[in-house]
Amino acid sequence: MPGATATPDIEAIIEESRGGGGGGGRPPGGGDGGDDGDYGKGWQREPPSPRRFSTGIAIGMVSILMFFMALASAFLLLHHSSRVWVSVHLPPILWANTAVLLGSSFVLERSRLRLSSGDARGFRRLWLVTTVMGFLFVAGQLVAWRQLVAEGVYIASNQASSFFYIFTGAHGVHLLGGVAALLFVLLRNFEKSQVSMSLAAEITSYYWHFMDGLWIFLFALLYLGK
Repeated sequence: MPGATATPDIEAIIEESRGGGGGGGRPPGGGDGGDDGDYGKGWQREPPSPRRFSTGIAIGMVSILMFFMALASAFLLLHHSSRVWVSVHLPPILWANTAVLLGSSFVLERSRLRLSSGDARGFRRLWLVTTVMGFLFVAGQLVAWRQLVAEGVYIASNQASSFFYIFTGAHGVHLLGGVAALLFVLLRNFEKSQVSMSLAAEITSYYWHFMDGLWIFLFALLYLGK
């Protein structure tokens, strides 16, 4: 009868799905619990995706950009609407500081070219020059502050001076973060790291060039708004 033949067929399908005793429930690759643990460890040892680092630094740069754009909007609004706006005489050393920062981006790219050609020693030498130039820029900004203080211009003197100190101070703090990243790449032993030296140098260069371009924008804003 049809019902008599259907029942054994259904039972055979169920037994086949069980894998003849429940073995089919194991994960691909088989093995006992120890094999499963080894499989999990092997998955954890996979190197992180370079896209994750690029996405992280991109999110950070967008956040910084939004912060400075909000400050720039307030600067422009007050500059055109305030009746008590007093322009600040920009210290001439800012031009030298700008040249140092632009030069540091050029040297950084030269160092990356050395790395891509296999010259690790030349890369480290030029990378160190970039780091020193970053410190020189920050030191030059402090000199500009001292010059303004010597002229009696403080952060609370007027609206323009407040923006000058806020712009240069906030940019300097973020640039020191870039200097820390430069030092990390310079001193890190990448032989035992999941991140290669070339990837670390590339991600750091994104941030450094971003801070370079951001300073050009801020300097132009301060210069045109004086």
